[in-house]
Amino acid sequence: MVAIPNYTACCIQTATVNAINKAIVKKNFDRALDLAFFATLYGDYGEPVKLLVYPEFFIHGVPFVKSPQEYIDAGIFCTIPGEETDQLTSKAKELNVYIVAGSLLEHDPEWPKHVFNTTCIIGPNGILTKYRKVNPWLPLEMFQSPHSLEGYKGELFPVADTPIGKIGAAICYDWLFPEVLRELATKGAEILAKASAYMDPWGANEPTPWWDVINRARAIENVAYVVAANVGSSLADFAPFSWPGHSQIIDYHGRKIAMAQGSGEAIVYGPINIEALRNFRKTAIGHNMLAHLRSEAYTYLQKSYYPPGTLTNVETTQAVLREVVKKTREAVYS
Repeated sequence: MVAIPNYTACCIQTATVNAINKAIVKKNFDRALDLAFFATLYGDYGEPVKLLVYPEFFIHGVPFVKSPQEYIDAGIFCTIPGEETDQLTSKAKELNVYIVAGSLLEHDPEWPKHVFNTTCIIGPNGILTKYRKVNPWLPLEMFQSPHSLEGYKGELFPVADTPIGKIGAAICYDWLFPEVLRELATKGAEILAKASAYMDPWGANEPTPWWDVINRARAIENVAYVVAANVGSSLADFAPFSWPGHSQIIDYHGRKIAMAQGSGEAIVYGPINIEALRNFRKTAIGHNMLAHLRSEAYTYLQKSYYPPGTLTNVETTQAVLREVVKKTREAVYS
C-alpha cells in the first residue's frame, strides 16, 4: 500500500428530493454519481482529489414518514453489498478515489424485520468498512441500532486503513456523543467522516449553531481531520425541515479549512496533510488530547444508561411524531 500523505478531500453536498419509490432513489443516485465526477474534474488544488464524502440520506431523502416495514414493502432500501455499492465501487475505481457513501437505508436478510441507517467506506477495490448508525435520532428515526440487537456480532465502530490515511465514519446524531468519535480515534482514525442531515433549528445558524460547534470540537478533542457533508435540500423538496447545508472541512486544530456558504448543491474542497497530523500526534506536548487521555480516571461508561425505556417511551412518541410528519408532508406535497 503506497501512502498518499497530501491530497484534497471534498464534501459533496446534495439537494436530494424525498424518495417515495425506487425510481426517485435511482434519480437521486444518478445525480450523486454525476457530482462525484464534477468534484474530481475541477477539484485539483495542487494535490489530487482522493476522498469524497456524501451526506446522510443522500439518495433516499428523509425516511421517517414510513415505518421500517413500509420501506421494506416498497423496496426503498439497499442491500450491502448490492447494486448501489457496486456502482460506487466502479466510480471509486474510475476516479481513483475513496468514497464515504453518505448513508443508505439498508435491509439485511439476516435481520429481516429491521432497516439500518448505514454508511460504507468504499475504495477502488470495493467496500472497506460498513458502519451502521449506533445512535438513531430518537424519538423520530425508526432504524435499528446494531447495539440493540441481541446476538449482533459485527464491529460497531470500524476504521478503514487506506493509502490516504485511516478513516472512520459516523452518522449525524452519532456526533452528539463524543464517545463515538473518541472510539474511532483510539482505533487510529485520522480522518473522521461525517454523513449528516442536520436541520434547523439545530443547524448552522445562531443561536444554536450545533453543526459548527460539534464538528470543530470533535476535531480538536480527537486531533483529527473532520470532513462533514450535510444535506442542502430545500424545504419544498425535503419537508418537514429546512436544511442549511454548510458542509465543511476542519483540520486537527479545529480550524475551518473550507465551508459551503449555505444550502443547495455544493462541492467543498480542502487540503489534507496526513504527515503533519501524524507528526503532531507523535511529538506535540500541548493540546495532544489522545496522548493525555487518562482513561482509568473516567468511570461513567462502566454504568449502563441505555436501552430504550429508561429515559422515554420511544415507541409512543414515534407514533405521535409520524402523524405530525404525515400531515406536514400532505400539506407540502399535495
